[in-house]
Amino acid sequence: MKWLNKMKTTVLISSVTLLALTTVACGNSTDNGAAQDTKKITLTMMHPWTSPNVDNEVYKQRIAAFEKEHPNIVIEQDGVPAAQYKTKLRTLAAANNLADINVVWPGADLQPIASGGLLEPIDSQMDAWKDILPADALAGFALDGKQYAVPTKQTFVDIIYYNKEMFASVGYDHFPATYDEFIDAVKKLKAAGITPLSLGNKEKWPLQSSYLSALTERFVGSDFLNKVLSGEAKFTDPQYVKALGVIEELTKLEAFNTDANNMDSVQAQDYFIQGKAAMHVSSSTVDGRIRIENKEGDKFGIALFPSMPGGSGDAAKSAGVVQYGIAVKSGLDEQKKQAVFEFMKYFVNEDLYKELISKGVVVPAKVDIPTDASKYLKEMIELTGNGTSPVFDSVIPTQVVDVMQNGLQALTVGRTTPEELAKEVQEALDRKLE
Repeated sequence: MKWLNKMKTTVLISSVTLLALTTVACGNSTDNGAAQDTKKITLTMMHPWTSPNVDNEVYKQRIAAFEKEHPNIVIEQDGVPAAQYKTKLRTLAAANNLADINVVWPGADLQPIASGGLLEPIDSQMDAWKDILPADALAGFALDGKQYAVPTKQTFVDIIYYNKEMFASVGYDHFPATYDEFIDAVKKLKAAGITPLSLGNKEKWPLQSSYLSALTERFVGSDFLNKVLSGEAKFTDPQYVKALGVIEELTKLEAFNTDANNMDSVQAQDYFIQGKAAMHVSSSTVDGRIRIENKEGDKFGIALFPSMPGGSGDAAKSAGVVQYGIAVKSGLDEQKKQAVFEFMKYFVNEDLYKELISKGVVVPAKVDIPTDASKYLKEMIELTGNGTSPVFDSVIPTQVVDVMQNGLQALTVGRTTPEELAKEVQEALDRKLE
């Protein structure tokens, strides 16, 4: 769909009839009522809220509520599946054809769009969020001292959901505390005829974002990715190759479902929920489907990847990112710009954050957690409250992420090795940084 940077207007004109009357004895008056213009403003919005996650439903309901309360503003939505969203965003940005309102990611994803002058700085509007959004929640959406977006949620991408009953059946009444125990559990589950890990890598991001982000922290620590960007470290460093080696080891152990690269992330969630696998690694957001809204939620526990032998990172940390920034296209006329700002202030506010919390979604805002909040949310906050490590694709340039994702998929079918993949990704980064 092409986005037109033009305002569609429907102008309703009330007729004013001017009667020129000759003078009569009783003297008729003239009705000079002014014309009334009611202009309807259409704003285009592109977002990735197409999957059945609980927060996606909240966002779409808030858009509908805004339109109901602002009948003169129409939000024309373009929902793009998450796997294709960033590619479409880059394509539209390259053609200077962004939507009026765009959902953006922080850091490496935001930088080229903002530095290219394609997004409108929103510093003049930031008073609306000064009391609820701390500086660290906003930092990833700022560039060169200017703010370009406000976030909706905090996502931890490396949550291991596990079936307590299945683990108990192979002798584990707790989640493995070490990597050796983890591999032992995988082997025992496999021997018992249970698929250890439900993986839906058709969209390619799960292995990169959920698995590799966690493994990077365990093996080389939180500062490794920035060191790679500055040239102080390389993806080919032996310790990082070990992180990639975990994916190869799990593949050789046949830990994943056989159709992992043909199954999408939602199907993988369903596969796990339906009791066809013992574990599923995904984001904190899907806790809504897996536990909070599931009458069998109690049989599923949550954990993080255990420590790795010889690793220099912190196994207590969870890989997280402040996500779904709402950003404005630059160059809008004043009327549309003000309409967008009105939408942003309605859409991202304390009510949104409280509603997300009620659905079990972690938020980056300073909002009190209700005393009746889900026990699952409290458990998630406790699990992820020991420090945050970077998410791979929020730090590394998108073109390099694509190489890593394709390579990880190849690794699961034996078409490459950890060493070859590390070399290929480092070469892609070197080309990008030239």
